[in-house]
Amino acid sequence: MKYLMLIYGNEQIWGSLPGGDLAALIGEVNAFNEELRARGELVDVQGLDSPARSVRMTGDTPVVTDGPYLEAKEYVGSYFVVDVDSEQRALEIARSYPGLRFAPGLGGGIEMWPLMAREGADH
Repeated sequence: MKYLMLIYGNEQIWGSLPGGDLAALIGEVNAFNEELRARGELVDVQGLDSPARSVRMTGDTPVVTDGPYLEAKEYVGSYFVVDVDSEQRALEIARSYPGLRFAPGLGGGIEMWPLMAREGADH
């Protein structure tokens, strides 16, 4: 089963971390990704770059605006996709993401979405 993990953060807060703390977090996340890759569970991992764009229908016309669409202090800053045997394993991975524990109270978190299997494909 494949799961999309959306990593939420707050750019203002993360940008204010001391350089050493940010470097430590990046190192922990890189090690986390390498461990998942070595286990064969990591499908993809990417950071997202700005600016985001939103495309919404206004009447019968698609309109492009600056995104993200929702006004929020937290936004999706990166994602990773895992392919695991169970939802339990996906939750275990999500709970162990270093960014969750690194700076409690800074905001952010992970949203976990099961990916739909293509018809005829294994989940």
